Amino acid sequence: MQQAKASRPKANPHAAPDTGEAEPKARERILQAATRLFCQHGINAVGVDAVVAEAATAKATLYKSFGSKERLVEAVLEREGAAWRDWFLGELLKGEATAQMRLRRIFPVLREWFGDARFFGCPFINAVAEHDKADDRMRQIALAHKKVVLETITRLAAEAGARDPNGAAHQLGVLIDGAIVAAMITKDANVALLAGQTADLLLSGMAAEAA
Repeated sequence: MQQAKASRPKANPHAAPDTGEAEPKARERILQAATRLFCQHGINAVGVDAVVAEAATAKATLYKSFGSKERLVEAVLEREGAAWRDWFLGELLKGEATAQMRLRRIFPVLREWFGDARFFGCPFINAVAEHDKADDRMRQIALAHKKVVLETITRLAAEAGARDPNGAAHQLGVLIDGAIVAAMITKDANVALLAGQTADLLLSGMAAEAA
């Protein structure tokens, strides 16, 4: 889960929020450190020793605060997801615009994210990819995040006149996920524009249905 328009500074939705404190509490430092390390290097590649070293705290503090590395991963994903959704959905919904216009913002907004130096892919996709495929915990966390995003896109599709808003939202969701993975692999932010061209065909058909 970085971006904004030129009128305001860019904010990384996958960076821990600034608490406004010169010295964040140990739990917050651990979350910030884990966020940076997990997103950049991968969950399995980063052990608790690296996290506590980055956070300048003790291993006992990590376990007292989170109980286990898995619970720390879940805490990071929960906050990362909330921050990313606030940013991404906020960009879609801000200002005066039709539902069609809001849906057409999806891929230009993603392109901004892909172009940020701190873009390392989607933490949820990465977490599912790294974990045991027989363990549904990471998958359920990822689906809960995705559900919130798709609910907003479904509502916009309905307002835009789609005959099957849920189906249209899932089609756009597949394009979003594909663009994220492609951008992570290629390091080319412009893959968002390619996905957007396909989305435009879908949205043009939606407009014709509504006419």
